[in-house]
Amino acid sequence: MIAPYDSRNEAYRSPFGAVEVGTAIRITIRVPHDLNCSFAELAIKYDYDYNWQYHKMFWYCNHEDQYDKWQCEFVPKRIGLYWHGFRLHTPEGIKYIIPTDVDTKSCISDTPGRAWQITSYKKGFDTPKWPVGGIMYQIFPDRFFFSGEKKDIGRNDITIMDDWYGLPQWWPNENGEITNTDFFQGDLKGITMKLDYLKKLGVTCIYLNPISKSYSNHRYDTGDYSEVDPMLGTEEDFITLCKEAKKLGIHVINDGVYSHTGCDSKYFNRFGNYGDGGAYRDRNSPYFSWYKFNEWPNNYNSWWGFYTLPEVHEEDPNFNEYINGENGIVRKWMRDGNSGWRLDVADELPDVFLENLRKAVKAENPEGIVIGEVWEDASNKESYGARRKFILGDQLDSVMNYVFRNAIIDFCKGVDAKYVMSNILNVLENYPRPVIRVLMNLLSTHDTERILTVIAGEPLNGRDRQWQAETKLTKKQREIGLQLVKIATGIQYTLPGFPCVYYGDEAGMEGYRDPFNRCGFPWGKEDKDLVEWYRDLGQMRGSISAFCDGEFRPVYAEGNVISYLRYDNKSGIYCAFNSGDVDVIMDIPFSASQSTPYMGTEVIKNRVVVPAKGSAFISM
Repeated sequence: MIAPYDSRNEAYRSPFGAVEVGTAIRITIRVPHDLNCSFAELAIKYDYDYNWQYHKMFWYCNHEDQYDKWQCEFVPKRIGLYWHGFRLHTPEGIKYIIPTDVDTKSCISDTPGRAWQITSYKKGFDTPKWPVGGIMYQIFPDRFFFSGEKKDIGRNDITIMDDWYGLPQWWPNENGEITNTDFFQGDLKGITMKLDYLKKLGVTCIYLNPISKSYSNHRYDTGDYSEVDPMLGTEEDFITLCKEAKKLGIHVINDGVYSHTGCDSKYFNRFGNYGDGGAYRDRNSPYFSWYKFNEWPNNYNSWWGFYTLPEVHEEDPNFNEYINGENGIVRKWMRDGNSGWRLDVADELPDVFLENLRKAVKAENPEGIVIGEVWEDASNKESYGARRKFILGDQLDSVMNYVFRNAIIDFCKGVDAKYVMSNILNVLENYPRPVIRVLMNLLSTHDTERILTVIAGEPLNGRDRQWQAETKLTKKQREIGLQLVKIATGIQYTLPGFPCVYYGDEAGMEGYRDPFNRCGFPWGKEDKDLVEWYRDLGQMRGSISAFCDGEFRPVYAEGNVISYLRYDNKSGIYCAFNSGDVDVIMDIPFSASQSTPYMGTEVIKNRVVVPAKGSAFISM
């Protein structure tokens, strides 16, 4: 049965995916001939408009008396989202073409239903070139490597952890609070000392969790945006890290935490640790206008109700100038050597703030990158009571790609590959091409369970911290988990965008939620086979130009097997993955005589063996 419409097939819609505003889109439908359709219309609506517009389609041809082709051209004239469907005029009345499922794509219905999305983005929108084809590595600074240089920071309310390989403090204090004031002493000099290790992994960018002076070890409770936390070292240490990294072709980006500060900060100063100033203690403080007091000083808006994280008013001119001004925080750290920013809870930052931050980054360095934390489809996300404009050209360059993460985990857990492929194609259909080439494709972060744990361990299901502290993978679970991690990373490294490795995942680290996903890197106790796998993936990725900005074409997606092609005008590679328990032998979609197998792939008479719980890669 031929689908009336398939938005992902260029025979129906060309070009595929998001388009620059003003780009002509050719749209074709196929209507059964026996429906006797007298004329067809494209129904289309701009996101913020109330009424639908109808554009007549012209009859194009008849195919063997089976179906008629109707066609039209549509040119989006505004930046944003458009929604479209089709209205058919028949002897039996008006019919509609509506989306259905991954198998049938669409159907003809007596009533209207859901619509398809078209993303229209800013003309000339471009994203930085240096991340394309690269590999990012996320570091939680306190837990990566300790240089051995002891720090005396003058605090008596912290715990220095003696066992680098031990668990973080996970239990509440005598007041029932989790303070996150246990420190393993990882520092910036320690990261600099391990740059050669990162280079061998193929890393081209380090993403640092927050490094500004703060009360806690995670540093999302900023105390002073302008200073490096003394537990991590000095500003000079940061400058040195950036310089030494760039010598190896590695960029550094920082974590920007701009929806809130810490209550123990020079800006708020609830506990008086920063003298007499601060919004909590002085209504005349230059920072008073940053915050949202309901009844000063104790009743104020805070991030998700945590009193330690007072929310800021990002549209306040004083705050905006402090962060995004010519001599603001964003540009200060870029002048020290960073190459851009990952923005914490970007979907909680208002449009005007994101636009101002982008201007600040690009003014300092047109190649600076802005990546936002968005957990859903960033093209149609709603927050602040409106559709967000994250990736339309004036705000973010990229987002943390949790959509791909969820799809990869689903595949490793046995979800039918056709649904996995559909979720991958959702992103590729909805996101602008400039964004796709720099998508941050992750499997674990400081906010999630580690990938080895989530795909092989017992589900968390809301269990408490004590259970998480005591629960490790069994030998069998770990054995299967390591196989699945290789599949997951194989997909992660070969999808459009660039992979982001959370420190220690390559070493086989386990861990449920915070703080168990933030343990010390297991130097000297790494899973050497897994580290080598990551290195080999990095080498393969670096040797094939198609991974930079090549096309993506699905080949097969059924049951436990998924495969696709990546290709450009210089190279191509066929990637196949099998999450099942039985080897699969597949045809190669090109001549094997001019191909090169990677990562131990076996080829037999122009067919490729995709081992059980394994992968296959063959270039053309």
